[in-house]
Amino acid sequence: MRITNVSQINELFGNEQLKHPLITLLRPNEAKIVPEIKEKICVDLYSISLKDGSECKIKYGRKMYDFQGGTLICLAPGQIIEPISRAEIKEFEGWNLIFHPDLIRSTNLGAKINDYSFFYYESYEALHISDHEKEVISGVVDSICAEYQQNIDIYTQDVLVSNIELLLNYCKRFYGRQMLTRKHESQDIVQRFEKLLKSYFDSDEPKNFGLPSVRYCSEQLGYSANYLSDVLKQETGKNAQEQIHFYLIEKAKDMLLGTSEPVNTIAYELGFKYPQHLSVLFKKKIGVSPNEFRK
Repeated sequence: MRITNVSQINELFGNEQLKHPLITLLRPNEAKIVPEIKEKICVDLYSISLKDGSECKIKYGRKMYDFQGGTLICLAPGQIIEPISRAEIKEFEGWNLIFHPDLIRSTNLGAKINDYSFFYYESYEALHISDHEKEVISGVVDSICAEYQQNIDIYTQDVLVSNIELLLNYCKRFYGRQMLTRKHESQDIVQRFEKLLKSYFDSDEPKNFGLPSVRYCSEQLGYSANYLSDVLKQETGKNAQEQIHFYLIEKAKDMLLGTSEPVNTIAYELGFKYPQHLSVLFKKKIGVSPNEFRK
């Protein structure tokens, strides 16, 4: 089952015909129609959901997500949601803001929407918010709801998009707070990431499989690529790709000064398919070529 527009969502849950075709707010446990979703759904819309109250299990992506009181989750278009029972929908206390990509297309928010990386986090990396944070974001959502139910005029899109951007910026702030309050867990992720890189480069894997990608590292550690990158950025100032490059350059320095192997050989041993790529990266990061550094 594929949902490509907001009217399908409204029809599915028996929402009254609303005045804006690109955005809607659902309160599933108050819906006029409580559907029994018996097949997987691909939703081509943005979704921001706040779950409050009792637990409710919903599976999307690769994981079963256990909603608990005060949790917020953001989904980008194209996510796959597993079948959901009518009872699970009835237990969903909270709200779900849904909007079509066309609403933000050709706006500043549309150009930078991918910067809000939490849209691509795994289910178990959801945001757990305090009562105060819940009031803040729910207040913004109420403003959005009040706006889109008015008659559409030339200012409607600007007001809606600016409020959605405000909501996303609050989410970003609260995620930052969550990472700080879970500093022990974040530091553990950094240590495991560094250990993974050391183990990888100390083995024959670079020669056999090439450079480690961010996706490879995140899968080995059990996180989404975006979440891993954001935690590393918060803790070290460098995202996952920058950390890989940093470790790679440090390893290259050791090999340049500790061995007499040609630069081409070192490049192959580090996992570069083309030796000149090491030289380009090395000069970009260090300011000199590998041979100049060795001299």
